This record gives sequence, C-alpha cells and structure tokens, in this order.
Amino acid sequence: MNDTTPAPQVWPTLRAGDARALIAFLVEAFGFEETAVYGEGDRVDHAQLSWPHGGGIMLGSVRDTPDDKWRLTPGSFGAYAVTDDPDALFARATAAGARVVQEPYDTDYGSREFAVRDPEDNLWSFGTYRGEPRKAAPAG
Repeated sequence: MNDTTPAPQVWPTLRAGDARALIAFLVEAFGFEETAVYGEGDRVDHAQLSWPHGGGIMLGSVRDTPDDKWRLTPGSFGAYAVTDDPDALFARATAAGARVVQEPYDTDYGSREFAVRDPEDNLWSFGTYRGEPRKAAPAG
C-alpha cells in the first residue's frame, strides 16, 4: 500500500451459526488476524478479522429475532482475497479442513488462484490478482 491508498472503508460482513468456531477456523486456515471480538459465551455480537495484506471482514452470530435489521443467512457469503503465495495458503487451508472447490490454477489474466469453502459453507477465493489500478481522481 502506498501513501495515496486510502485505508479500507468497505468491510464485507457475514453471520455464522457458530461464530466463535468460524473465527478460529479463519485464523487457522487462512491467517486472518483476530482484531476485535465482542459478545458473551458462544454469542458474538461483533468481530473484526484483519487480512494481513490489508482490509478484513466483520462477522457475528446469527440472530433469529424478528427485529434483526442485519439478517444474513450463514453460508451465503463469498469473498476474494489477495495473497502472495496461493499454493502455500491452499495447503494451509486444506490442512485445516477447508473444502476444495477449485485447486490452485493459473488464470488467463495472470493470477494464480484457488477456491474453498469454510465449515459454514461460505465461499473463499484467494489469488495473486490485485485488481486494476484506480483511476486518478478528477482535479478539484
């Protein structure tokens, strides 16, 4: 990240049937860093997991209440994250129990990628593709 790159302001979010177990899995399998976890007992009201290359995700326990304004179905989440070594991360993830969707492969746009599912059935894709450069902001 360079000096002109803004800090992440978009945080993908998900809900989990067993949020504490999912957090432990995401840390072990993918290398997310547990930045904050709030809640009591098995319930997670809010958690922030940071991705070592920048950005991260937020998650919490599923709430089965009629007044839940942030209703998300566990297992319906999907994300792509950049990694410098997808082959090593694939080995780590599968050793931790991630279910393989696509083994590592090379894309026609120069990325090395793979896809797996976590214990809650969320889809995770990792690769070397960092996206296209941002367009310059129009002059003031």
